[in-house]
Amino acid sequence: MIIYPAIDLRRGRVVRLTEGSFEAETAYDDDPPRVAREFATAGSVWLHLVDLDGAKDPTQRQTALVAAVVQASGLRVQAGGGIREEAQVRALLDAGVSRVIVGSLAVKQPELVGAWLENFGPEKIVLALDVRLNPETGVPQVAIAGWRADSGLALDEVLGGYLPRGLKHVLCTDISRDGKLTGPNFGLYSDLRRDFPTLELQASGGVSSLDDLRRLKREGASGAIVGRALYEKKFTLPEALAL
Repeated sequence: MIIYPAIDLRRGRVVRLTEGSFEAETAYDDDPPRVAREFATAGSVWLHLVDLDGAKDPTQRQTALVAAVVQASGLRVQAGGGIREEAQVRALLDAGVSRVIVGSLAVKQPELVGAWLENFGPEKIVLALDVRLNPETGVPQVAIAGWRADSGLALDEVLGGYLPRGLKHVLCTDISRDGKLTGPNFGLYSDLRRDFPTLELQASGGVSSLDDLRRLKREGASGAIVGRALYEKKFTLPEALAL
């Protein structure tokens, strides 16, 4: 299982949001390249990087800062935030990013994103699908538009539509767990591993302890996104990597 330390960029700083709310922001550092170098020094190979400004307003994309983080750290980086056009995918790849994260657009325009998977290759694209559990059925429903809207689609519907296009990497977040340090939704990832065994599944949301990471590994997660737990020193990155 790959540990992906996370950096969320807003106004040039490292921040974390709770449940994706810009009104619930905690700032941790004002030097993202330095933070990324520290992750590399600790032994990390990958970095998860989200441009929150670009997600909110495409004219405010921080691509130059993303490139600086890649160059300064030497890490393999998966990055995204409001990707809406092929030109934005190309810009991130040209900036040195190894894998581009595509979120809401994957739900709203599956034909377009499916074409990207085929054109760029499955190693260059990761779908970020954020879910809320239906309170009556327990079925994971995919949210869009920065988690503000329900797509009306179940998670397995979306994933099933992409399998013929070569989908390999999926990042799935249980919105109710994000930024809260309450533990991941283990059942969600266990079900996904059972139903979609060919996918490389990244778990996101709620990691708060080394035991959480151990259990995610047992459930078959291919990767785990770790953010707030690192910044608030619930455990160290070397400890996580040692697992």
